[in-house]
Amino acid sequence: MANEAELKTPAPEAPGPVRLLRQIRDVMARKGDAQERLDSLVDIIAANLRAEVCSIYLRRSGGSLELCATEGLKAEAVHATRLNAGEGLVGWVAQTARPLSTISAQEHPAFSYRPETGEDAYQTFLGVPILRGGRLLGVLVVQSVEKRGYREDEIETLQTIAMVLAEVIASGDLLDTVALEGIELRPSRFETLQGRAFAGGIAIGTALVHKPHVGSTRLIADDPDAEEQRLRLALGQLQSDLDRWAERDARVGAGLTGEVFDTYRMFARDPAWTGKLFDAVRSGLTAEAAVERARNEQRARLTQTRDAFFSDRLHDLEDIANRTLRYLSGEDTQVELPENAILIARHIGPADLLEYGAGTLKGVALEEGSASGHAAIVARALGIPLVGRLDDALDRAEDGDVVILDGESGAIHLRPSDEVLESYTARVALRGKRQAEFARLRHRPSRTRDGQDAELMLNAGLLVDLPQMGATGADGMGLFRTEFQFMIAEQLPRLEAQIEVYTQVLDAARDKPVIFRTLDLGGDKILPYVSSERERNPALGWRAIRMSLDRKGLLRYQLRALMTASAGRELNVMFPMLATVGEYRAARALALKEFEWARSRGRPVPDKLNIGAMVETPAFAWALPSVMGETDFVSVGVNDLFQFFFAADRDHPRLTDRYDALDPYFLTMLGRIRDICAEHGVPAGVCGEMSGRPLEAMALMGLGFRRLSMPPSGFGPVKAMALQLDAKSLAERLQEVIRSDNGSTREFLKEYAAQSNFSGLTHWQIG
Repeated sequence: MANEAELKTPAPEAPGPVRLLRQIRDVMARKGDAQERLDSLVDIIAANLRAEVCSIYLRRSGGSLELCATEGLKAEAVHATRLNAGEGLVGWVAQTARPLSTISAQEHPAFSYRPETGEDAYQTFLGVPILRGGRLLGVLVVQSVEKRGYREDEIETLQTIAMVLAEVIASGDLLDTVALEGIELRPSRFETLQGRAFAGGIAIGTALVHKPHVGSTRLIADDPDAEEQRLRLALGQLQSDLDRWAERDARVGAGLTGEVFDTYRMFARDPAWTGKLFDAVRSGLTAEAAVERARNEQRARLTQTRDAFFSDRLHDLEDIANRTLRYLSGEDTQVELPENAILIARHIGPADLLEYGAGTLKGVALEEGSASGHAAIVARALGIPLVGRLDDALDRAEDGDVVILDGESGAIHLRPSDEVLESYTARVALRGKRQAEFARLRHRPSRTRDGQDAELMLNAGLLVDLPQMGATGADGMGLFRTEFQFMIAEQLPRLEAQIEVYTQVLDAARDKPVIFRTLDLGGDKILPYVSSERERNPALGWRAIRMSLDRKGLLRYQLRALMTASAGRELNVMFPMLATVGEYRAARALALKEFEWARSRGRPVPDKLNIGAMVETPAFAWALPSVMGETDFVSVGVNDLFQFFFAADRDHPRLTDRYDALDPYFLTMLGRIRDICAEHGVPAGVCGEMSGRPLEAMALMGLGFRRLSMPPSGFGPVKAMALQLDAKSLAERLQEVIRSDNGSTREFLKEYAAQSNFSGLTHWQIG
């Protein structure tokens, strides 16, 4: 920090910051009045920094800054002097959230004279913001009579003191005094954080900040043999608990146990990881230090890539390390939850989530996470709403805050106003009522008001999703993503393991159709056992059918498992990310070759093999007429097709409101795909987020699509819409609107839904 004028007096040597911080710690640890502790604090800081004045200004709930303690200024100014936001040098520091150092305070353009403080004589001013998680709590100031410049290390020392003070303020230790009444020592302002919805639902509850483990300052072992025994016992307890959780909860079922906990338990038993721990202990480290060192080495290796799969694996490792540290510390892993607890964490592993979920956990908010991460999988299995990718959630939330977690929009509302709370309370009640109404529709045929049959099908990818077939009354599985089994394994799943999964899927569907999508890997879904490299543009890179055709053995291995599992039944298989006719024909040829290979050797084969094409690229949409005689069905992968059509990352926060799936030109492309298929008698469906939103699903039905595959959360609203829809009337009016070229069709569809008086659908479901 450069000073504003030449230094006239050389600054003396600063005292050791460690000694100063220890003094501050001792003061704040005292019992008694908070004001007395603040007064002692400013005395110590002034003495150590050789300043005549040290003052603490704290932010009031209205945004002004109140002088709450001072050494050097007039005592009667304490709790009497208040500065508005941006007023004076103190207000400037608060407004900019930056340190300010000047040797001519009264000449600074932001200076504001307050005679009641008696600060006329002080020329040198140094102020630093008191910040926590980017939130301003106050300003810490030192002043001197003589013109002397503060060095960089002195400014850093004052910033460190401000950081410690911020933690003390946030902890609530200063809340025990009437003198500080009205000071915003804890966050009270309503804040909304926008993230991503990974498990649906709405929850209203009390914030519980997740503390992964208790740190240890003991690094060097006094008795290496004893440390090794402690480590062995902790790892044994970890492995035993993981085995118990994997088998414990009937709500989770074998699918989750097999696909999540096998990988999780494998980490806990990994000889490379446990071997490093024991080697470190034998070298003289404590068990805690050994765990920290092994974790740091693994973290450094894994974080060299930004790949989502490796990020999830890093979270597994973090969770296992944290649990091991908790076992070593003797800390009770069972946490007493407040009523209606909403967990706030950076990330969380499945074991911790199961422990929390067994109580009164109502929702989970994460700073990180992904839709395919283990926490999201477990949350969906337990029916707990989960929102991730919430920047600064841990800094913005405090234990005990009222929180609204919206697992539909992907947002959390901290310390909401009464109006917002009332609105969401009504919405939760209405949602419960609507869910009951939707449940009554479960067994009704999906037939429109004008007598047209529709197929509403389920998107799935894990065995834990299978119970949703019965819960939703789905007409089948329009998309089963086969790659998750491969992503969570450390080596290629054996043929028998693949056959077992596919058999369970078909058994769960009974006589209803299941459409298996072959592996959509590569890009940002990198397998540890397949040679690959990080790509700059993974969505357009070496992925899906491109990888499968380059690694034909991988595709044939999967096709063989699918055909064996489908023996005596119908097999529907489709290929993802097709861009050319040649890719489809090559993949289809492999499927037919595998079918003939099995049949010629007397091996079990499906009674009927249907081979389909996914339309996810504009290139293949234009090439579609060329494969009509060679495909048994078509499925439009609308998520990828949408982002490729508009050349826009659908997950980019700055682009989410720029492009609309109900754009007339995009709908024109979808209509053309459907018309081509209808002309050749080829069934065509749509899978993706668009199918599960009532308004967008209405547009798809207006275009003539009658097979929609969606997440479980979309079934009730979409079915309620379909049962009340006059599809023929909508089709005629929709085409008129598309041809009119008046922008998005969204407003027309909202108006149509309102005029049709679709009961069971609220504005937020169709808007």
